[in-house]
Amino acid sequence: MRTNRHSSTTVLLAAFALLSLAGAAASSAQGFGAEGPEEDFAAAMAAGPAAGRAVLYSCDIPTNRVGFGYLQERPSEEGVKAVDIYLRLYANNGITRGKHAVHIHETASCNPCGTAGGHFDPGPNSNTSPDGNHPFHAGDLTNMTLDRQGRGYHMMTTTRVTLSPGPLSVFDEDGSAFIIHTNPDTYCPEGEAAGCAGGSRAACGVIAPYP
Repeated sequence: MRTNRHSSTTVLLAAFALLSLAGAAASSAQGFGAEGPEEDFAAAMAAGPAAGRAVLYSCDIPTNRVGFGYLQERPSEEGVKAVDIYLRLYANNGITRGKHAVHIHETASCNPCGTAGGHFDPGPNSNTSPDGNHPFHAGDLTNMTLDRQGRGYHMMTTTRVTLSPGPLSVFDEDGSAFIIHTNPDTYCPEGEAAGCAGGSRAACGVIAPYP
């Protein structure tokens, strides 16, 4: 079992590396979609113990697909579950260049984007207020950076959520969603302040089990 686990992790890391190299070659909203590197990453996800996928849509034009995301759960040496996340935004998506806040929100709904609710934060002392209890929510992630065409990719690992059943699972009764915000996350160093977690919502994607 130990050999299989490390093999899956090696495949996943190789897919991350491939996507990193391929990112610079994407040149249009159709240039990085359901082919090539995305398929390679999807195959690596399917080989793991639990995975998720999200299709990202514009909050201004809900029919406009602007990107996608993948999540892969894996064991860690610390004994807790780690979730690797990869997000991709296509070029010319209407989102400005620069840093943008990224969070997992508490409800699997994007129509409209406000129905995704607050930040994913299960537990007996839950506080889902986007600008309150931030950056201590389970769903709080790091900023992603977009180029002048609005294109970008983001890779991160979190131990705050799981994909498999349990109290931190993003696949709870009402599911969850990615939200990409119009502004950067300041991580609210002065405490609760309007907009400190990224302000209004630019893109949303419901997280679903994969495959």
